[in-house]
Amino acid sequence: MTETKKILVTGGAGFIGSHLVDRLIEEGHQVVIADNLSTGKLRNINPSATFHHTDITMQSIREVFHREQPEIVFHMAAQTSVIESTKDPLKDCQTNVAGTLRLLEACKIYGIDQFIYSSSGGTLYGDPEVTPCTETAQIIPMCPYALSKHMGEQYIELFNRLTHLNYTILRYGNVYGPRQNPHGESGVVAIFSQLMLEGKNPKIFGDGLQERDFVYVSDIVDANLKAMASCTQDAFNIGTGTPTNINFIYETLQNIIGYSGHAEYHPQRAGEIFSISLECEKAAKTLGWVPSVEMQDGLEKTVAFFRRRIR
Repeated sequence: MTETKKILVTGGAGFIGSHLVDRLIEEGHQVVIADNLSTGKLRNINPSATFHHTDITMQSIREVFHREQPEIVFHMAAQTSVIESTKDPLKDCQTNVAGTLRLLEACKIYGIDQFIYSSSGGTLYGDPEVTPCTETAQIIPMCPYALSKHMGEQYIELFNRLTHLNYTILRYGNVYGPRQNPHGESGVVAIFSQLMLEGKNPKIFGDGLQERDFVYVSDIVDANLKAMASCTQDAFNIGTGTPTNINFIYETLQNIIGYSGHAEYHPQRAGEIFSISLECEKAAKTLGWVPSVEMQDGLEKTVAFFRRRIR
């Protein structure tokens, strides 16, 4: 049986964080959530978790560490929108860099055993010349969001050198699934699903041939649990290795939903890359992680979730 731990999940009311919290509680762990509810939802919070309505950028986050004394931190709270980071890079930096640094300072003070960081393989590498790209590919941020997530990685590595903090960095592809925000500017699967189910036309920015590495949320949760068990001081791509273009996502959702409308095409947005997919062999060898949810199955589960919510 897995040894139970006291675990803090920042962003635990959000899309990915709430799924992780549910799994951790299912496995018997004691879970604490810290979330400012800027994008997270109260309805996502597992009633068996302890919830603190606080912000990682504020001094009050240290009080959570003092009161709860967690052993492990999963850091998922972030400003995650490429578009918003371009509009307000200062706010993006404050959340993703200063917020991460404040958590690392608390980890040093309270002797945290392990720090697992959600990073962005979908943006860090820019438009790589070779795909799928490995973790050794050049880091070429093309938007403030990508740069801020990479700076978070560098601070984590620095704290490992200075304080011997145990860490794992997980660089996600484009995550999709139930509970994703369908009203934002990112999260194309959720946005398309919601609009089509409401009989509205989804918008495609660019020609729709831009490619992403879509990975289902339960596979992301599995990767985090593998990272907790492995406790390696390294960064790992977490995706499928398969590029999928936006037109294919639209057409597949159209068939699943039975949507008879059409997509509206608009100019490509600034800061968005054209093609990315992630080589995940390192995660397979070191963490024992491989994705298990096929695209068709993941899209059907996502549509079913939004169909229930609309009803």
